[in-house]
Amino acid sequence: MESFAADLATMVRTPLDKSHVALMRRAGREVDFAAGEMVQEPGQPTDLFHYVLAGEVEAVDPRTMERMGNATLGPEQFFGDLQFLSGGVSLAGARAVVDSQLLCVPRDAMLRLMSDVPEMSDIIVTVLAARRQRALRESDGALTLIGPEISRDIRQVAGFAARNRIPYREIAADSDEARALAAQCGIDRAHPGVIFGKERKIDPPTPRAVAEALGLDLKLGDAGTFDVLIVGGGPAGVAAAVYAGAEGLSALVLEDLAIGGQAGTSSRIENYMGFPTGISGGDLVGRGEVQAMKFGTRFSVPRRVEALRQCAEKYFHVTLDDGQDVTAKALVVATGVQYRRMPLDGLEQLENAGVYYAATETEARWCRDSEVAVIGGGNSAGQAAMFLARTTRHVHVLVRGTGLASSMSDYLLQRLETHPRITIHTRTEVTKLHGEARLECVTIRDRASGQDWDLPTSSLFVMVGAAPNTDWLSGLITLDAQGFVCTGAACGGRSQYETSCHGVFAVGDVRAGSVKRVASAVGEGSVVMSSVWSHVNG
Repeated sequence: MESFAADLATMVRTPLDKSHVALMRRAGREVDFAAGEMVQEPGQPTDLFHYVLAGEVEAVDPRTMERMGNATLGPEQFFGDLQFLSGGVSLAGARAVVDSQLLCVPRDAMLRLMSDVPEMSDIIVTVLAARRQRALRESDGALTLIGPEISRDIRQVAGFAARNRIPYREIAADSDEARALAAQCGIDRAHPGVIFGKERKIDPPTPRAVAEALGLDLKLGDAGTFDVLIVGGGPAGVAAAVYAGAEGLSALVLEDLAIGGQAGTSSRIENYMGFPTGISGGDLVGRGEVQAMKFGTRFSVPRRVEALRQCAEKYFHVTLDDGQDVTAKALVVATGVQYRRMPLDGLEQLENAGVYYAATETEARWCRDSEVAVIGGGNSAGQAAMFLARTTRHVHVLVRGTGLASSMSDYLLQRLETHPRITIHTRTEVTKLHGEARLECVTIRDRASGQDWDLPTSSLFVMVGAAPNTDWLSGLITLDAQGFVCTGAACGGRSQYETSCHGVFAVGDVRAGSVKRVASAVGEGSVVMSSVWSHVNG
């Protein structure tokens, strides 16, 4: 691992080769910037790749419009972060410190060069990814969230940003800084909200509005027809996205919450080959997303698909929740499964106010030094319990069955049973939630004795059940009795992952009979693309 880190650090400092620059000169143009002139305005589309030929360029903090950090960029260095690959807006600005000359290459042309010259792509992607990691580590971004401690809406935005690896910082609603920001943005008083840059208030403060501000939602009106549309951004969908791009197919991934899917909420996956010390689900799938973008695959979040239809020309059209239509020659269903909502009064109004469906760093901050409850008996619940036990006073794992041996990996079960701050309660269920503005207590029933007991807690993590996301398939695809997608010859598919409707494929947890493991999902997403390619080009 130390060797890998050293190799990564070396790659970040490696300049582009002269041959790479020569290729860029053919696709771009030289532009002169006077001292103090903006090279890239923060919040504007990243439609150019900026390579410094001469002079000096500084990164600009969008909140203050002052220099960001202490370092500047000189000759043979370039500006940007992962927003360049995704086609979003710049999360920081760039300004010439002295009279400078830059080589400016249009984004589409640069992505083609990166696809054709892997050595150049390796250097650029590594630098862009390292910059994003630094921004995440230092909470150094264009987004400021005011009042997550009192607002479920702001907590929802925080969760969305964290799971999509968007840098942001949080400030308390009653702080002097919040009051100053309110005055700066023309708001009468400080209250929960989201600010982009120096003074742009994002209203309403929702994940969709944030995605629009950052350019993550991808305007689809003029997108044309894709070779393949991948619905779902979990391990299976992102693996399919990588291989679609590598095979030269034009591909779009639609995800309704965050790239990573349910696996993205796993704090530590230890049984995925190649990561002996484990890796979080978000980091694993996030790396795949970067790979896919490098090959030209496009992503759009948060985008929920509402319906599917097929026209006479054999093209598939999906209708999104905002009424837009997207057309593709083939469709890969990778929507996975979702945790079931429990039939408890008051559950919906307490979501993001004490009831959560993910246990990441974001949620862990809100329940530090307290007692928490986790409902579920699978690996996700076990990983959540282990993760939360690092910072909470005690974790109560609530299981309806008589044990966990049949539903949880043995290594994880042993750790739960021996951890001093984790208690497993078998044959139990939550029967009531207490609290109005936020969760205060849960009532738990011991199913063996029939007695109830109360657990004072402000955090309940629900990780139970596996409901497939297939309602949007509109009856065009054969499903099994539980709603999972049937594939293969038994339902009329021409290959292992094709459904009863030719040209529609299913991979990952949403597929009937699949093995519910991340490695299996990645494998299916990788293998399916050969059949997709044959359908599109047949």
